[in-house]
Amino acid sequence: MIKNIRVLPAILTDKPAELEKLVRQAESFTDSAQFDIMDGQFVPSHSVSCGDIAGLKTSLHWEAHLMVLRPEDCLEDFKRAGAEKIVFHFEATPSPEKTIKAIRKLGLQVGLAINPETPISDFSPLVKQVDGVLFLAVHPGFYGAKFIPEVLDKIIEFRKAYPKVEIGIDGGIKESNIEQVARTGLNVICVGSAIFRQSDPAASYRRLVKMATAAIA
Repeated sequence: MIKNIRVLPAILTDKPAELEKLVRQAESFTDSAQFDIMDGQFVPSHSVSCGDIAGLKTSLHWEAHLMVLRPEDCLEDFKRAGAEKIVFHFEATPSPEKTIKAIRKLGLQVGLAINPETPISDFSPLVKQVDGVLFLAVHPGFYGAKFIPEVLDKIIEFRKAYPKVEIGIDGGIKESNIEQVARTGLNVICVGSAIFRQSDPAASYRRLVKMATAAIA
């Protein structure tokens, strides 16, 4: 059983002015966050750019979740912007292994994001080369997308095969399902709308942390 679990606020917007508002909110209740980046190609929606993030001064330790085609083309930009970790989609590049090596060469941590339909067998040869695997529990590209519960079975299966690998989940997590999610044996729960689209984001974050922690006690 996992002894510690983190709730990682996921910041997603297509408006630079809102980006700063969300970052300042996050700074008031956490020291770490994930920026979700969408290109309108790998996923249907667009988000703010790396340049928008680079223009902000923030105390947050942050990672970039790249929902973009050919993530290898923008790695250096995110390094310069201040990312400490880059999470890219296995399905978004013809050579995931080369992308992993390129991120490592920049001195950054690397995460491998997995779409709901991708079987474990497809990416298992890469697991030992990354710092963590992020399972998408929604079809990526939309804030507040519908949760896909079958992904939890995949996480349980993956945890049995890889007991020491960091596992994250992203998409559709809220107070109604976070306890069930926490019990699957994962380490990190990325949450967007259930924090930032609530009337009191800080209070919502603290509730989610308390619920996830209690679920594995």
